[in-house]
Amino acid sequence: MELIKIKGGAYYIPAPTNMGVYVFKDKHCLLVDTCLDNSEARQIDGVLQQHGLRPKYIINTHSHLDHCNGNHYFQTAYPGCQVLGHASGRLFLDNPGLLSVILFSTSPIKGLQKKAHPFTAQYLLNWGVNKINDEKFTILSLEGHAPAQIGIVTPEKVCFLGDAIFSRGILDKYSLPYLYDIAGSLDTLQRLREIDADQFVAGHADQVYDRAELGQLVDCNLDNLNRYLEQALELLEHPLTREDLLENLAVLNNLELNLAEYHILLATVSAFIKYFYERGAIEFSITGGRLYYYRTG
Repeated sequence: MELIKIKGGAYYIPAPTNMGVYVFKDKHCLLVDTCLDNSEARQIDGVLQQHGLRPKYIINTHSHLDHCNGNHYFQTAYPGCQVLGHASGRLFLDNPGLLSVILFSTSPIKGLQKKAHPFTAQYLLNWGVNKINDEKFTILSLEGHAPAQIGIVTPEKVCFLGDAIFSRGILDKYSLPYLYDIAGSLDTLQRLREIDADQFVAGHADQVYDRAELGQLVDCNLDNLNRYLEQALELLEHPLTREDLLENLAVLNNLELNLAEYHILLATVSAFIKYFYERGAIEFSITGGRLYYYRTG
């Protein structure tokens, strides 16, 4: 791992989940997302120590464990390190283990359970400009992939996007990603073009994007999502259960599933169904104890 300068005080550390680092003049720093576990956190801390940096603040783009489960390590290693959040995400950031409950709809089965390390967050951030350690950062709402997902723009106009957008490499590997809210995802993708920033860091990507590259990636993500939506709606010409719809999408798109991936994509299919139903595109019926969805009109 290494600390890569983007511009001014904005850096990032490429990792399974990229970590944003903003370096203040006093050598304290702000971390954007903190990786999946203590092992990764220790490696990242080693990089920070090589550069004489001491974490003072953490902002998580969202509450998925690969973005926030290192918070505990840094708050333990650096007493006084504050996790800052927006009030809209309080329920999920205070309870990062909720995702596995959401995926299984109850206490999760072994295989979906992930250990969430406790941490303390303060909900001091507002939408728009926030002053942190005498520097101005802009906090953006980036709903879609996760509830209350946010983006952070540094004073030098470097924007950390979390999982608001997926790299081509991720879409090649996981063409149907986890999505919590389809309408939110579509809206966020369109609004990414309007962000007042010059360079962009995605949570899972092997490069920093400039505005033109981000626009191309937005098109790629929209094309991919719309293709799946069109395919799902076409499949619903015939009544299908939620599991039937996932089975058809998996077969048509060669999606390989294990236990976790099955439930992750079943949740995405649920998001499709909600999106269609709220727009009057589908209806449902319950027959023989099975819930079927089908296209209207």
